[in-house]
Amino acid sequence: MSRRILIVDDEPNIVISLEYLMKREGYETAVAGDGEAALASLAERTPDLVVLDVMLPKLNGFEVCRQIRADPRWRGVRVLMLTARGRDTEVAKGLGVGADAYVTKPFSTKDLVALVKHLLPAAE
Repeated sequence: MSRRILIVDDEPNIVISLEYLMKREGYETAVAGDGEAALASLAERTPDLVVLDVMLPKLNGFEVCRQIRADPRWRGVRVLMLTARGRDTEVAKGLGVGADAYVTKPFSTKDLVALVKHLLPAAE
């Protein structure tokens, strides 16, 4: 059974590249373009990992992460924040609301894949 990743970003080019990258690595993917759609997708089918942008329409990534961490249904979901907002205060805020990792754009695809593999050990 392959692991499922929810990609939450409102930039189509980022979504296309992340989707391609994750599928190439054997992950099943789903996409949401805003914070509300991300929560709806989580409720419909819980992923193993959420790759989450901070700057999103409707609900920002910090609030989405906060809600993921507050809901017992999503206790096992890993959250990787992937965003252009890289100031120390924003990284600390992202980790403070419960993100498992925080990566800034632009990012190395090789490093991102290694981090995803670290966060999602192979399914047994």
